Amino acid sequence: MTPSELSDAVVHALRALVERGAVELTGDLPASVVVERPRNSSHGDYATNVALQLGKRSNLKPPALAAALAEELAGVAGIASVDVAGPGFLNITFDAGAQGGLAGTIVAAGPAYGRNETLAGRRVNVEFISANPTGPLHLGHTRWAAVGDALSRVMEAAGAEVTREFYVNDRGNQMDKFGASVEAAAQGRPVPEDGYHGDYIADLARQVVANRPDILELPEGERLVAFREEAYQLQLTEQQQHLETFRTRFDVWFSERGLYDDGKVEHGLKVLQEKGHLFESEGALWMRTTDFGDDKDRVLRRGNGELTYFASDTAYYVDKRERGFDTCIYLLGADHHGYVGRLRSMAACAGDDPDQTLEVLIGQMVKILRGGEEVRLSKRAGTLVTLEELVDLIGVDALRYTLARYPTDSPLTLDVEQITRASNDNPVFYVQYAHARLASILRNAGDLGIAASTDGFDPSLLAHPREGELLRALAELPRVVAASAQLREPHRVARYLEETAGTFHRFYDACRVLPQGDEEATDLHRARLVLVDATRVVFANGLGLLGVDAPERM
Repeated sequence: MTPSELSDAVVHALRALVERGAVELTGDLPASVVVERPRNSSHGDYATNVALQLGKRSNLKPPALAAALAEELAGVAGIASVDVAGPGFLNITFDAGAQGGLAGTIVAAGPAYGRNETLAGRRVNVEFISANPTGPLHLGHTRWAAVGDALSRVMEAAGAEVTREFYVNDRGNQMDKFGASVEAAAQGRPVPEDGYHGDYIADLARQVVANRPDILELPEGERLVAFREEAYQLQLTEQQQHLETFRTRFDVWFSERGLYDDGKVEHGLKVLQEKGHLFESEGALWMRTTDFGDDKDRVLRRGNGELTYFASDTAYYVDKRERGFDTCIYLLGADHHGYVGRLRSMAACAGDDPDQTLEVLIGQMVKILRGGEEVRLSKRAGTLVTLEELVDLIGVDALRYTLARYPTDSPLTLDVEQITRASNDNPVFYVQYAHARLASILRNAGDLGIAASTDGFDPSLLAHPREGELLRALAELPRVVAASAQLREPHRVARYLEETAGTFHRFYDACRVLPQGDEEATDLHRARLVLVDATRVVFANGLGLLGVDAPERM
């Protein structure tokens, strides 16, 4: 029996009491109730405070309501006992067969185990990298690549339809400076002081000239545009390749330039105009965001006719909503904290409830230490350390796991030696090693001719306290996935895996899985192998949600 099945059983028991007239309840019956693992195992397998929550709506006081529910639940198959504790808590203990049966359920579900329908029917856009195509992706982008992709995976596992989006900042003066920098490098001239520096500029210049041997012969203005566009495509392709190496894929690469070329900015302004929240003052066009809590109104078109970045932001949001997304999630850096209020006000001006349609997650800074010193500079970019260099230095698995295991609003300091160390105090190694150990047990069983098969599996044999502890941990994955998706906190998956790894190791130390010497394999050995396989499934699925490999050997 899973926690969700127990929740359904409690709701069914409550409904039966109400229908018989044993309990009077104002308002609707709850669709589900919260059941949790108690800290003290002597308090049962699960506990619920539903009687306390419904006390004011019931004709019975919480202890009496809890007693009535306990009596009703006592007849449910799979429940061994129900005790009333304190002011109205229900402590519920499963029989071994009902609890052990979960192992077979997990093995049968395989990659689907943990997935649920919590966000079913929701179309979500997650924009988790917004970058200029003028240089390599850096450390800040790397954190969002790991977190945004993990969040997208978790939300998909919770039933949402998710679109991963990269916003390409390919418009504005920085693009011309980029083109001028590459052109200067190709001509052997110094890069403009306000241009882009670093070895990658010279690399791009060589590639552009190799691809377009005639480019240096073009007229001056035409030559600058050609260098800009050729270098832009090369740099964007490199960003895409490095993200692919980092196991981060985007469904949409959205061009800011395209907003203007396709008339989407003017369309967005028209939508806002129709909502009645635009006004003109001193020759400029403004959005009255102060109507919705912003600290000041925002300029969309300056008096000289130039459109502002906020006009792009507005048009982009309108475009997302018109593409049918129910919720638009933005992952922004710490330096964009001031954008939250204006984006919410903009959504309200567009006629939406920002509490429903727009979310902004702010990520804090990351520092990388190596040998006790902060890694600050890139060999290629000359400024911030790049995603490519971080992957080479740390590795995809260690980097993704470590960046995803912390809340986004926490500043991070990552020690290269610590997160690449093959030891149990390194969380990613600890979790991956648990999976590898599980795979090794199953291989060894195969060598002995023992299959981890659910055919003839007797779940009632999994009665050892450590087996029960592990089964209860495995039962939590669907709820962890649901909470991670609802709260937008994929780090919960990593922390769950670390706790479950400890639970597994305690089980393995206490319960011998394989026969020794000439000992014959018993039904208990086979039952424990099913539990081992179920645990392997949970680790494989959890690591997959973080975009981290589940190794068979380490």
